[in-house]
Amino acid sequence: MAAERGTWDSLFTNCRLATMTPGGAAYGAIEEAAIAVQDGRIAWVGAMRDLPPVEAQQVKVTHDLRGRWLTPGLIDCHTHLVYGGNRAHEFELRLGGATYEEIARAGGGIRSTVAATRASTEQALIESALPRLDALQTEGVTTVEIKSGYGLNSDTEAKTLRAARALSWRRRVTVRTTFLGAHTVPAEFDGRADDYISLVVEEMLPAVAKDRLADAVDAFCEKIAFSPEQTARVFDAALKHGLPVKLHADQLSDLGGAALAARYKALSADHLEYTSDAGVAAMAEAGTVAVLLPGAFYFLRETKLPPLAQFRAAGVPIAIATDSNPGSAPVTSILLMLNMACTLFRMTPEEALAGVTRHAARALGMAESHGTLEVGKAADFAIWNIERPAELCYRIGFNPCAGVVRGGEAVGKLAG
Repeated sequence: MAAERGTWDSLFTNCRLATMTPGGAAYGAIEEAAIAVQDGRIAWVGAMRDLPPVEAQQVKVTHDLRGRWLTPGLIDCHTHLVYGGNRAHEFELRLGGATYEEIARAGGGIRSTVAATRASTEQALIESALPRLDALQTEGVTTVEIKSGYGLNSDTEAKTLRAARALSWRRRVTVRTTFLGAHTVPAEFDGRADDYISLVVEEMLPAVAKDRLADAVDAFCEKIAFSPEQTARVFDAALKHGLPVKLHADQLSDLGGAALAARYKALSADHLEYTSDAGVAAMAEAGTVAVLLPGAFYFLRETKLPPLAQFRAAGVPIAIATDSNPGSAPVTSILLMLNMACTLFRMTPEEALAGVTRHAARALGMAESHGTLEVGKAADFAIWNIERPAELCYRIGFNPCAGVVRGGEAVGKLAG
């Protein structure tokens, strides 16, 4: 497969490709392969025996990968990387028997992070998020979604989103930002959730849209957060401002969040442990991606599994993400999430890897440019010292990433 002929900026040879294109070999694999880059995009991909001889001589830089595997750059499509403080003390409370909901109702949980985030400067938020981002990037992540939601007032929500945007200037990584003003009711609006939603839709969201700080809008539809009716108000405002929506849905109970997300043609509905058959069917019809978050499931010691078999049967795309956040998923390892997706949710390694590539791209509205190794797509790769792709899900606490390429430019070490 080739683009228009011309000089290539770089050529990666002697590799094995997990292209993650569906419908063919497992993982879309191509053995003894090569992939070429021009202007930050994939210009050619295929078996080395099919390399065009003329173009192969017009390459600025050639990398011999010595049999390594190359996958699309991994995509973490649900994180809360930017926040102040931490909540290790709540971990102790949970181990003592307190539930997530009890901690939240007692003023802990998200509210404690809100206080720390409001007290942090924008620069401090950037600096504290960088190590978390670095940990993801060293495991092959080239694209990450970052939500706000720890400000819950106009100034801090904007500050958080600006800090998230700034991370892409500090590191070679693509950042997609999501406005999550409807994360929980802040203390100053206790007993006035409708009034807070009015603030979100009438002041916060218009300002975020005007300043182009967000690529999407999210909400937490749950008994301890916002009702379906309140969530619908946020979604109506988002669509009015031309922003696609996502939803924290059916994590702790079935409020019909998945069906609500589908009604608004949401990019994704996330968590989904309590999603009903009707919700699954609605997501399938709408093309909404199911984003499963095994780190939160594990950390909160949940027992209600997402309806994976129903998602499979209905053809709902399934993505996997870290949900990296200080309270319910202090996770900065996408590889651990692959293992947990397989061990906890009984996904196959190929399904799990599709969940952090092809389907994760779709969950961010980026399927046209990311998630598979195809001509014309972004030249975002992860390079691995492995013998088969399943190793990315199999090993625990081991990082075989040999290097990362984003937009055709090397981020990590490729030799050795």
